[in-house]
Amino acid sequence: MLERLRAFYGALHAPPSLPFAAYVWEVLSVGTVPSRRDAAFAALRKIPALTADAVGRVPQARLEAAVALAGPMKDERVRALRAGVDLFRRMPSLATDLAGPPGRALRAARRVPHLGRASALRLVLFSSNVPVLPLDEHALRVAHRLGYASACAEETPPARVVSLTRQALMKEAGREIGPLRTLSLYFTHHGLATCTQSTLHCTVCPLAYDCEWIRKQ
Repeated sequence: MLERLRAFYGALHAPPSLPFAAYVWEVLSVGTVPSRRDAAFAALRKIPALTADAVGRVPQARLEAAVALAGPMKDERVRALRAGVDLFRRMPSLATDLAGPPGRALRAARRVPHLGRASALRLVLFSSNVPVLPLDEHALRVAHRLGYASACAEETPPARVVSLTRQALMKEAGREIGPLRTLSLYFTHHGLATCTQSTLHCTVCPLAYDCEWIRKQ
């Protein structure tokens, strides 16, 4: 399935490996589409403003102009970036901790502001060698429609559904970093571009043959 997604979408931009830059990526990704996120990220790279010190020195107007390219929630994104600058400056060891062993990396990710559970795990996945699998709402929707939550009963608590879905995916994908990064990247993109919440594009979907949701319609 991953090979079919890769052939369908081509190469996708992945989050950067440096922890603060990966945090910037996450802040720019919320509530927008990949093309707008990429435009804002490229603008910040050009300034340049992809380290805590660099962002801290950027005039507010230039920072806002770059962040605005990501689309809505400009003020929230700028506040999140400033909060990240403050944390990474106050905790010089944070970047090292995020790239450290599993326990340390996950504890460090929980300290980073303005990140949900999936974003925190993606920060760890792409800035360390810790085998975790983030499932944001888009990747989770794709996984559910493909049948990876079929073992869950209707009354299963949402957090447990996410955990069981993650276990099923990791059992199939393994615990190697490369495949987990590819899975996270392409499932999220597929959920944003094709397997959307309301306007589905099943007739062109490269995973239609495997889709349990389609078979039930």
